[in-house]
Amino acid sequence: MNKKENSVSSQENGQNKDETTIKPSLNQKSEQTDALSLNDEKQQNSQNKNTKQNFLQLLKFVGFSISAGVIQLLSFELLFNWIGWKVWWASYLISIVLSVLWNFTFNRKFTFKSASSISLAMTLVFLYYCAFTPLSIFGGGALENAGWDGTLVTVLMMIINFVTEFLFDKFVVFNDKVTNKILHKNKQSKTDKDLEQTSQENEKQEDILIENTSKEN
Repeated sequence: MNKKENSVSSQENGQNKDETTIKPSLNQKSEQTDALSLNDEKQQNSQNKNTKQNFLQLLKFVGFSISAGVIQLLSFELLFNWIGWKVWWASYLISIVLSVLWNFTFNRKFTFKSASSISLAMTLVFLYYCAFTPLSIFGGGALENAGWDGTLVTVLMMIINFVTEFLFDKFVVFNDKVTNKILHKNKQSKTDKDLEQTSQENEKQEDILIENTSKEN
């Protein structure tokens, strides 16, 4: 009887051990499942937040671009039609400069809210318009000379400007990752130049000391 009781108790103990080993594994699995669900929820929330932020950026950019477009169109109409200055490219150039100053100021402050360096951002915008302005002037001038209405050509250039500038501003000018890389490279190159200049000055001082000691001897 004692042997049977001992064997039964040992079996019960074994079952209890199996149950205790199974329970932690089940708890671990449930914890892993909860962690995965939390990560998925966080990723979904971040995606929704990014989508909302991008949509708001687009709305703000559209709003400020419309106001800049009004300034550009009114100034162009004032010069080209009302005053009668029938030089399309000159009227267009003055109107686009006024529009750029307005658009850049408000988009930097309210739309993208990020520019590591204002001077760098203005330089990048300047480079963009160094490419866009002559292309739009020559292209628009060609269309106007071909018989297109001057106002219609201006509106077409404004639409092209809106699309290309939004992409350039979003992914280059007001993208901190891009601007920080540029600033870091500039700082690194400046540091290298300073170190090189310091080493050259030290070498000159060493040469002077060597000459002085040789003269004394």
